[in-house]
Amino acid sequence: MLVLGIETSCDETGVALYDSEQGLLAHALFSQIDMHADYGGVVPELASRDHVRKLLPLCEEILQAAGRTRADIEGIAYTAGPGLIGALMVGGSVAHALGFALGIPVLGVHHMEGHLLAPMLEPEPPAFPFVALLVSGGHTQLVLVAGIGEYTLLGESVDDAAGEAFDKTAKMLGLDYPGGPRVAALAGQGTPGRYKFPRPMTDRPGLDFSFSGLKTFTLNTVARAREADDLNDQTRADIALAFETAAVDTLTIKCRRALEQTGSKRLVIAGGVSANKRLRASLETMVARLGAGVFYARPEFCTDNGAMIAYAGCQRLEAGQRDGDRILAVPRWPMNELPPINEVRIEGLRD
Repeated sequence: MLVLGIETSCDETGVALYDSEQGLLAHALFSQIDMHADYGGVVPELASRDHVRKLLPLCEEILQAAGRTRADIEGIAYTAGPGLIGALMVGGSVAHALGFALGIPVLGVHHMEGHLLAPMLEPEPPAFPFVALLVSGGHTQLVLVAGIGEYTLLGESVDDAAGEAFDKTAKMLGLDYPGGPRVAALAGQGTPGRYKFPRPMTDRPGLDFSFSGLKTFTLNTVARAREADDLNDQTRADIALAFETAAVDTLTIKCRRALEQTGSKRLVIAGGVSANKRLRASLETMVARLGAGVFYARPEFCTDNGAMIAYAGCQRLEAGQRDGDRILAVPRWPMNELPPINEVRIEGLRD
């Protein structure tokens, strides 16, 4: 089955063609980072308008790259949520219009399920079951994955997501948008050990996360350095390193607990923060000690992209799931509401 994947949940327009027999044929991504940088974050209305401009040209680009035409497409998958409602509606509208014109099935896909399954695009994908760490700007969750649509939430952030904490720390340090990669780059110049930040909620049982206290600790450290007239470039780098190390250690400790609690020997990390090199190195060291393995997508598929939506959509479309005539757009969408892959879906999950 040849599936067109469309991702427009936030500030990146992603499209891809995935064939159930040949794998990923082509993908393209347009990032709006430069447009939103002047505002220090994503402006929803601007994001939606840019998706309108870029989506169809990108679709034509990947069809040409794959040597296919619209008539070859057998199904369309689009991000139905979570995300910005205007941005979601752009992708959903284009998907349903194309599906109606071509007479092919259309399916709204859960954004985080796309991230969760992105490592399946790699040459050596993980086998089910596994523990997944979903870590992005909006989500920090540990999930036991028995199969597609068979998800058990083990723990999640009770306040800020890890990616959100990275972004807010970047603003405190005067770094540009997007914050996460900027903090990581600055941390590479830091002096280890100058600052010691807390590892929140690791001194008690459980698999939930909290990053608001770490964010506040960072804010207070920056304020004290500023009061002492010591907030120079090296101090900023040292604070960035202390923050990143604390965040990575916290995620690693919780992942270790999840593996030990479930007895799983496979850990998947997905979402934008999974591209963080310090996090990957820490998790690789941890799982090696447990005799386990860690899996993640290549960096270009860690952030939002059409390939993950095309893959996730293809699995469900082949199982007979599809939308009805209505566009599915769900800004907030718990992943445990998703049906198992063998459960037929008509008219969407939510009215």
